[in-house]
Amino acid sequence: MTAFDVSERRIWDGRAEAYARTFARLCAHPVPRLLDAAGVGAGVRVLDVGCGSGTVTAAAAGRGAVVRAVDAEPGMVEATRRAAPGVDVQLGRLPELPYQEGEFDAAVANFVLNHVGRPAAALAELRRITRPGGRVAVTIWQVPGAAGQALVGRAAQAAGLTRPQWLATVDAEHDFPRTPQGLGALMSAAGLDDVRTEVLAWDHHVGAEDWWSGPASGVAAIGRLVNSRGPEGVAAAKREYDVLRAEFTKEDGELALPHVALLAQGSV
Repeated sequence: MTAFDVSERRIWDGRAEAYARTFARLCAHPVPRLLDAAGVGAGVRVLDVGCGSGTVTAAAAGRGAVVRAVDAEPGMVEATRRAAPGVDVQLGRLPELPYQEGEFDAAVANFVLNHVGRPAAALAELRRITRPGGRVAVTIWQVPGAAGQALVGRAAQAAGLTRPQWLATVDAEHDFPRTPQGLGALMSAAGLDDVRTEVLAWDHHVGAEDWWSGPASGVAAIGRLVNSRGPEGVAAAKREYDVLRAEFTKEDGELALPHVALLAQGSV
C-alpha cells in the first residue's frame, strides 16, 4: 500500500455509521446515471467496488441485477449487508480484488478513485474482473470543485486549522488531473475502449446542522482536518461555518450547496 492508502484506512476506520448519516446522501446523487453508464439491468452480473453504505448495491439489486459488493472498511461491509440483504458483500481493497478475471458483466465504483493511492492500477483491476464486452463506470469529484464543496474547508481555514501531517496525498507519479480529460485519459490508459466522460453538476440540499455533523464526526479527510485541534478547534471552525453558510442558505433555512463530479464509462 502507498502512504495515501494507509492514510485512507485510518481516515475511514470506524466511520461507516457516521458516513451513512451524513455524506452518503450526497454521494447517492449520481447513482442512477452510474448504473445506466455501466448497463446495469436485470440479470447483469455487476460488482459494486467501494460499496460504502450500500446505496449503489441496493439500487443495482432493485434493477434485478446479480450484484456482489466489496469494500476495504469492515463497517462499510456490514452497512451494505444491512442495506442489501442477500447480496454477497466481501472485504477487499483495490487494486487487488478477490475475484476472477472476467467474472462480471459490469463494474462500478462511485467516488472510489478519490480514495486509492494508485488510481491507474485500480482501474486496471476493474477492467480485469470485467468480461470482454462488459462495461466499467466510475465517478470522482472534479478538481477544482464547486463552491459548495469548499464551504467546510473555508471555515476550517478561517479558524486557523491546518491539515494533520499524517494525512497523506497521492504520490505525484500516481496522480492525474481530476478533469474530464484527465479521467478519460486514465480510463484509456487502463485499457478501456469507447471511453466517455461527462460533468455532473447539482445543488445538494441539506440542513445546515446536518451538513456540519459529518465533518464534526470526523468523516472523510475534511472531518479529520476539522478535528485536528480537538474540541476547541471544532468549535472555532463551527463559528466560522455559521457565518459562511449564509452564502448558501435559502428561504426555507436549508443549504443549497453546488457540487460538481465526473462520470466516466468505458468498455472492456
